[in-house]
Amino acid sequence: MVDDDERDSYAAMLAAVQAFHDKHRFRETGGEELSYRVALMAEELGEISACVTKGRPVEALAEECADLMILVLGTAIAADFDLRAAFWAKMERLMQRDARMINGRIRVSEFREP
Repeated sequence: MVDDDERDSYAAMLAAVQAFHDKHRFRETGGEELSYRVALMAEELGEISACVTKGRPVEALAEECADLMILVLGTAIAADFDLRAAFWAKMERLMQRDARMINGRIRVSEFREP
């Protein structure tokens, strides 16, 4: 596997997910089909929701979030896009947005007038 210093690297995480895809031949066996991946991500969001709404331990929540992150990284591999570049481009746009309170909760969205 990778040492502790490398574990903080996006490249190391992406390589680990790529190795997982390669090991199980996802590209050849339908594991990289995008609509299938969306269904898996929806399933993981349900499991995250269950952790929160049922008061499960934070370790369970962390594991489910890790599952979702692995799926997201794998989707970047499957669709052949640079998730790191997309992340930083999106963060730059998000940092330019104003926040609003809506129903007592903060929202930072692209607010468009109807």
